[in-house]
Amino acid sequence: MLYLYLGTDREKARAKMTPDIARVAKDAEVLRITDANTPDDLKAVLRGGGMFARERVLVFENICVNDELRDIFLDALEMPSDATEPMFVFEEKPLADLRRKLEKYAETVEKFDAPKKERDGSIFAIANALKRGDKKALWVSYMREIAKGSAPEAIHGVLFWSVKDAFLKANGKDERARKLVAELAILPHEARRRGEDLEYALERFVLSGA
Repeated sequence: MLYLYLGTDREKARAKMTPDIARVAKDAEVLRITDANTPDDLKAVLRGGGMFARERVLVFENICVNDELRDIFLDALEMPSDATEPMFVFEEKPLADLRRKLEKYAETVEKFDAPKKERDGSIFAIANALKRGDKKALWVSYMREIAKGSAPEAIHGVLFWSVKDAFLKANGKDERARKLVAELAILPHEARRRGEDLEYALERFVLSGA
């Protein structure tokens, strides 16, 4: 069963998708693939967990911006299968043809387009602080965002996409960015496994100096 989330308002999309995943996952293992993963990563997830594996929930975030991942994923959708694993798919700005293909296989489709007016960009201060490695500014920016009511999912999304952008621009040669991408990718899953709110997991990440 495929649950599809579309739109340029990533904060709202993730704020909706995160509790939807938690509600379906329960005791299942949540596996997350993004466009920063390799084709082999995606193939391994799509092959299934095997007869004795735990139940799984698959989460795919913006993988279709990567040509290799998109082709592998679409081929898997088009193959006859008895698989019943829930799949949550977020794509920010798919072209019309791709959107129609995804919607064809989706059980539900939700769209979260950002308004075209100018948006508050202050949340990106925390991303810039993380990129610079400025521990004080990172903490101050994080506390400011929490105080004004920014969703932890939104803060996590901004941090993740900023370090992933740095990693890709460095052609995978920035070891610090690689480490941060890995840490932030698993942070929500680890928080859920510990029964911890994402806000506190993020606070611990920020206090660690990242």
